Amino acid sequence: MDCSDIEAVLLLSFGGPERPEDVIPFLENVTRGRGIPRERLAAVAEHYLHFGGVSPINGINRAVIERLRTLIDVPVYFGNRNWEPYVEDAVTAMRDDGVRRAAVFTTSAWGGYSSCTQYVEDIARGRKAAGASAPQMVKLRQYFDHPLFVAMFADAVTAAARTVPDGARLVFTAHSIPLAARSRCGSELYERQVAYASSLVAAAAGYDDYDQVWQSRSGPPEVPWLEPDVGDHLSALVERGTNAVIICPIGFVADHIEVVWDLDHELRIQAEEAGLAFARAATPNADLARLAAELLAELRDGREPERVVGSNPPPLQGYSVDGVVCTPACG
Repeated sequence: MDCSDIEAVLLLSFGGPERPEDVIPFLENVTRGRGIPRERLAAVAEHYLHFGGVSPINGINRAVIERLRTLIDVPVYFGNRNWEPYVEDAVTAMRDDGVRRAAVFTTSAWGGYSSCTQYVEDIARGRKAAGASAPQMVKLRQYFDHPLFVAMFADAVTAAARTVPDGARLVFTAHSIPLAARSRCGSELYERQVAYASSLVAAAAGYDDYDQVWQSRSGPPEVPWLEPDVGDHLSALVERGTNAVIICPIGFVADHIEVVWDLDHELRIQAEEAGLAFARAATPNADLARLAAELLAELRDGREPERVVGSNPPPLQGYSVDGVVCTPACG
């Protein structure tokens, strides 16, 4: 696939509220069609309202875009799945600006439905909204094992380790999903990729032993999700006599609400009450621009994906064009 003629980049993300009055409408967008009770939305809204009703994600994405503009030679647009600026508006703006072919960088490193396939659907929806003159959209590949991704998290683990006593237990965490969704992309792809990336980062940071857990489950308690839960695991570490822990949010490339509330707030309080020294490794945040620039160069130059090679690497979905997967599918 010759993509040397890319004329723009779209940063495509999940979205988040930026005012208190945005919180419930945003959550309604996220959960539409899932039958989530109103009281559950109100409970999750409190997480956002703790931070003034503002999710950190949009501000971080704007910082990524500003930095990316200094690294590449084409304009950068911004679109979201669940909140303004919406992907439909971004693709329409590209059409109006005369863009004929654009690359799409998503703020998710993974396979799986909501982590990858749903972004492919977002692209298709955006192009449909823009009509017959919509630009061709090439979604950049997954990057859970890209050398820069691994190095960013390994450096963050090393920095976090300096703030806690020696011998701290390293724990990787990612967003849980219902067990029923594990095989939606074939062979538990998301689960396998998270485990693989955790092994690569641990090795790069010099750890032979570590744990990998899950967080931020929602929905009825009778519906099983991936486990162990990070809070339950922290309790188990305390029972085993662990005195310090480093939490690495490997599943998040930026400080989503699940990082700043679930980890920095709730989990930190749990650790402090148990007398456990606690450090949270940083996410890439604005530095993600460097990775986006690398993936764009890889696409334009027609290079093979650059990957850190470990034991039993899981499948990698590459590019999709116009919302249609054109390499091994993730959903």
